[in-house]
Amino acid sequence: MTTFKTTGTCSRAINYEVENGVVTKCEFVGGCPGNTQGVAKLVVGRKVEEVISLLKGIQWRNGTSCPDQLAQALEQSGKVVV
Repeated sequence: MTTFKTTGTCSRAINYEVENGVVTKCEFVGGCPGNTQGVAKLVVGRKVEEVISLLKGIQWRNGTSCPDQLAQALEQSGKVVV
């Protein structure tokens, strides 16, 4: 499990796993439970590049959001498989 420390959001971190370019696990630490649980369930089983494409740039406050932070985490992980 990889942990990404978030910035500018209510959630404090995102724990996730990627296998063969696909998100296999995702959970947010803190944040709005209904929203973060929903986002986590929706990204599991999707390709990393698809998740990044869908979530990158979504803003709530401070120029970011929990979904945007997940996209940033996946981008920085270098786990995109082409």
